[in-house]
Amino acid sequence: MKNNDKAILRELAEKYMEKANDPIQEERRKIWRHLNSLQMIRPAIYIRAFAWREMPQSQCFCNDPFLRGIEDKLRTEIFRSSFGDDYIIEPWLTMKAASNCSGWGITGKRNFTEEQEVMGAYKEDYPIKELSDIKKLKVPSHSINEEETAQKFETLGSMVGDIIKIKVDRGPVYLNFAGDISTELGHLRGIENIMMDMMDNPGWLHELLSFMRDGILKVHEEAEKAGDWGLVNHYNQAMPYSLELEDPEPSTQNVARKKLWCFMASQEYTCISPEMFNEFLLQYQIPIIEKFGLSAYGCCEDLTAKIPFLKKIPNLRRIALTPFMNIERSVESIGRDYVISYRPSPADMVSYDFDRDRIMGILKKGLSLCKGSQFDITLKDVETVERDPERIRKWVAIVREALDEL
Repeated sequence: MKNNDKAILRELAEKYMEKANDPIQEERRKIWRHLNSLQMIRPAIYIRAFAWREMPQSQCFCNDPFLRGIEDKLRTEIFRSSFGDDYIIEPWLTMKAASNCSGWGITGKRNFTEEQEVMGAYKEDYPIKELSDIKKLKVPSHSINEEETAQKFETLGSMVGDIIKIKVDRGPVYLNFAGDISTELGHLRGIENIMMDMMDNPGWLHELLSFMRDGILKVHEEAEKAGDWGLVNHYNQAMPYSLELEDPEPSTQNVARKKLWCFMASQEYTCISPEMFNEFLLQYQIPIIEKFGLSAYGCCEDLTAKIPFLKKIPNLRRIALTPFMNIERSVESIGRDYVISYRPSPADMVSYDFDRDRIMGILKKGLSLCKGSQFDITLKDVETVERDPERIRKWVAIVREALDEL
């Protein structure tokens, strides 16, 4: 079985490296470097999601679960290389180190609507039910399981290490969504309960938020002291290139957070007023964010009225313009001092009744409002393309046409 797994991975790794070594990747790096440094050459186009599970190419054949995950990553990257957007395929393969991090000490249970469907809807049994449950929380720590990590690295290296450089990502667990407080708080307490706590138990909620902020900062600091941050830990929900920071690359380790991109969001706070968002989240996120070089904010949430507060983030560079936001108000509020990540609704773009005229009309309206700004066009959260593998490619072509007309 291992020999079969090896043959599968080697063939995929060779195809992957052909894509990674294409000169167009360097052209894309230049586009992103200048855009993210507010010197836009042209708007970048980024396909972040594309209903991969619907594609025939997503079928994997490796028997070993770890290698099967690597196979899926390689197949995903090879498939997406045909879209024609500005996604960069890097000439290395990142393998996440095994972690000993025990988390916050308590976990909830997710009850899925269908027993075998782990990607569907679920009801979460939140572990913080009573105010006294806060005492059950434990401060997380950064710790790598060196033995397991070395074993996986050796296994993967023996199969494809002569074809593609393998980089072990030793970065901390509490990073990006896991490190934005909002996501983990939602899992621990529940969104409705958090809303009630803001009114009924504000002091208690501030105590909980302080605990989580300090825990995440501790994990980040421990990783930095251990030399476990690397240039592969850049992340901004786009291509994390800029003129101010060093490029992502696999050889440089022991990197200070000040040399890295950071990403945060507040999806669980979508229905919270700007003032309460600032009081009960943002002021706790900023001490984490400001340790990094540059930052990006926002995923799917409506940030229209919260942009003035976001500008308090000292190293903020990118702001998401999500499908739920008022485009005109948001663009005016953001101005030219930040990169706008314009994110039209995936439902309107590719998920149903693929109508070129409708798509073009929506894009022209949105892009005309973004004109004069520093922006990219990002397609994300695509759950279905009605099993049409050509739809994403067609969409990219429509976007390029709309940009040409702009």
